Amino acid sequence: MSSLLLLFFLLCTTTSSSSSSPSTNKNEAETPKTFIIKVQYDAKPSIFPTHKHWYESSLSSASATLLHTYDTVFHGFSAKLTPSEALRLKTLPHVLAVFSEQVRHLHTTRSPQFLGLKSSSDSAGLLLKESDFGSDLVIGVIDTGVWPERQSFNDRDLGPVPRKWKGQCVTTNDFPATSCNRKLIGARFFSQGYESTNGKMNETTEFRSPRDSDGHGTHTASIAAGSAVSDGVDVVSLSVGGVVVPYFLDAIAIAAFGASDHGVFVSASAGNGGPGGLTVTNVAPWVTTVGAGTIDRDFPADVHLGNGKIIPGVSVYSGPGLKKDQMYSLVYAGSESGDGYSASLCLEGSLDPAFVRGKIVVCDRGINSRPAKGEVVKKAGGVGMILANGVFDGEGLVADCHVLPATSVGAASGDEIRKYIMSAEKSKSPATATIVFKGTRVNVRPAPVVASFSARGPNPETPEILKPDVIAPGLNILAAWPDKVGPSGIPTDKRKTEFNILSGTSMACPHVSGLAALLKAAHPDWSPAAIRSALMTTAYTVDNRGETMIDESTGNTSTALDFGAGHVHPQKAMNPGLIYDLTSYDYVNFLCNSNYTVNNIQVITRRKADCSGATRAGHVGNLNYPSLSAVFQQYGKHKMSTHFIRTVTNVGDPNSAYKVTIRPPSGMTVTVQPEKLVFRRVGQKLNFLVRVEATAVKLSPGSSSMRSGKIVWSDGKHNVTSPIVVTMQQPL
Repeated sequence: MSSLLLLFFLLCTTTSSSSSSPSTNKNEAETPKTFIIKVQYDAKPSIFPTHKHWYESSLSSASATLLHTYDTVFHGFSAKLTPSEALRLKTLPHVLAVFSEQVRHLHTTRSPQFLGLKSSSDSAGLLLKESDFGSDLVIGVIDTGVWPERQSFNDRDLGPVPRKWKGQCVTTNDFPATSCNRKLIGARFFSQGYESTNGKMNETTEFRSPRDSDGHGTHTASIAAGSAVSDGVDVVSLSVGGVVVPYFLDAIAIAAFGASDHGVFVSASAGNGGPGGLTVTNVAPWVTTVGAGTIDRDFPADVHLGNGKIIPGVSVYSGPGLKKDQMYSLVYAGSESGDGYSASLCLEGSLDPAFVRGKIVVCDRGINSRPAKGEVVKKAGGVGMILANGVFDGEGLVADCHVLPATSVGAASGDEIRKYIMSAEKSKSPATATIVFKGTRVNVRPAPVVASFSARGPNPETPEILKPDVIAPGLNILAAWPDKVGPSGIPTDKRKTEFNILSGTSMACPHVSGLAALLKAAHPDWSPAAIRSALMTTAYTVDNRGETMIDESTGNTSTALDFGAGHVHPQKAMNPGLIYDLTSYDYVNFLCNSNYTVNNIQVITRRKADCSGATRAGHVGNLNYPSLSAVFQQYGKHKMSTHFIRTVTNVGDPNSAYKVTIRPPSGMTVTVQPEKLVFRRVGQKLNFLVRVEATAVKLSPGSSSMRSGKIVWSDGKHNVTSPIVVTMQQPL
């Protein structure tokens, strides 16, 4: 029996908050910070024996400290510098870019079965058989650490470590050599960059090792990605992110390009900023960006009100429950009897014990963590908690492992409960409630649903590239859990558990990383772009009721801006028929057409850019991407049009003919030429042109309107689907 080999490259940092004085003096402005400096690698004078010597010579100040050197996914170094020293470095001819570190935040059973990887069907067996269960494929996971003793990393019945593996298992007192095995084949941690800026880590709460203590990632994602590539991984799974900036200022995008250039597939979480638009992160087109969906399992924990109404909720609380058949007094923490706004959120120290003792307390979601609110209620003497979503959270529910009997309800349900409390107060009959925990429920309908928190498009940096690319299981996912952290994540929670229920696009991303490894094992010659294409063109948008997936936050039909191409379908991705392939040169043309300067492009690609081919590519939207996104600025025009040129490669049957079916966005005209593609051999490439024509719509200044459709190439065996998104914008 074989299985996926997991390599953890770990970021050892902590969550930190800072405060600053209203006034900033000169000394404060010159406080050293960590900067990343990208250089022109081949400009090193021969007088220097190594690049490190050259970099050190660039640091004129004795106070400047060289932290790391980079030589894989990009060339350069990081150093602790004052802002003025950083500005001086920018003037050096061999320095391509200087940018300060960014804190990267985490985007944090049944999902294999939901994906069809544990069924008895022929297609599931074919997928695992053709991929040899991902044997000899290495996944580099960039995250907060690993607890190697968990059964998830048991290497029973596995073969030897792949010969191509060049990495190492960094050992410490709490991470001995025996921590690594034939499944967890290597582990590293990176903390120097963080410590240079924030001081020594708190080793009472953090491990100075690859062992997990649930920290945060910083710019060391660049180091980890470079190490992953040089160590011989096939897939990098990146569940961290930050604000969207131009690609040449984004350390993750730069590192990911280097990985992709070496043939390594990079998947990254889309972020948890949903359900609002323009919230998606990790949007570079050489990265596969993964949003989150639900699976057909939930953990119902309903609220039974004194007026007889039952309000649905979710929770994975498993401790002592409330007394059976007993109703408890119910209060809203933000009522007049409480401490105002902070009390409504159940912030630390905000609740009056005399008000909440012995009662179930309704808390509003926001600011502090969901389980932390339960701890506040428990400290004040409350016996239970109902956590109500705010308007922005909508109806999306996340099941948490609370420290007291508690459940989460949607925004509309929260309003209903608060109205009941107010009504009861007016009638002088105290509000009462209880919480009924129902365990685990499977075969839930509808599923999948786009998770409320999953970040949405359009792409803030390049709206012509649809992001996220796909969604995968990311809500209430069972995963291994470290001993040192209680299941609620609260420091005072001393409970221990082998597994925990987690939610986030950081849970969805590893699902796609694993699928990419299976596809790479079955198709060793496929590029990262080919793997992404297979996942996108075979994705589905219909739930288990046979209807278009809904948006958890509203209950309405979701769109391509929510789910990209759709939810991944592993079995179909194994044999997609056609793929949209890309090379690094195609990405260079894309950057040229994005109006990046030659220097900007060199920062990303590590090579001097030749933009002569970009003219032939036409425009940004002509990147050979599996999805199509058009943006029209109306500017008083009545009719607008654009075109897309795409190239597909036959990876299906040698002699096959594909006919196109067009489902245009509402009110748009879409034509495809030719309407039929005839292939004579595997590997043959054919081009087609898509023209989109739109009529101006009435919009207020500064607003926009989005419509979506799709084109499907079919040979009777394969359906190769590409979403089309058209955005109409009315300038200010």
